[in-house]
Amino acid sequence: MLRKTAVIAFLTPLLLLGSVSGSLAIADEAAITKGKKVAFDRKKGNCLACHMIDDGTLPGNQGPPLVAMKARFPDKEVLKAQIYNPLEKNPNSIMPPFGLHNILSDGEIDAITEYLLTL
Repeated sequence: MLRKTAVIAFLTPLLLLGSVSGSLAIADEAAITKGKKVAFDRKKGNCLACHMIDDGTLPGNQGPPLVAMKARFPDKEVLKAQIYNPLEKNPNSIMPPFGLHNILSDGEIDAITEYLLTL
């Protein structure tokens, strides 16, 4: 009986951890999907107006191609800050300060950040 109790005590946290990580993966996937939708939306992020992205059509070339983003931005918060207010690091940037000017919500910026880090 003691052995069975020990096995249950050992497995329960692992099972709970597995269900949490599974739901996190689903949440991440939803954020990535939302981020791509907002980034490609011509009335929202409109990232394609200036950047070449993944499978986007009619990309612009004012901004750099959005490739190898995880290598370029290993710290997610730095990428998020760049989207929120690019003028902070480069006062001459032509990129709109999406967060500072309330063009995008914090949730939309989070979702775009998650999506871009998959590129």
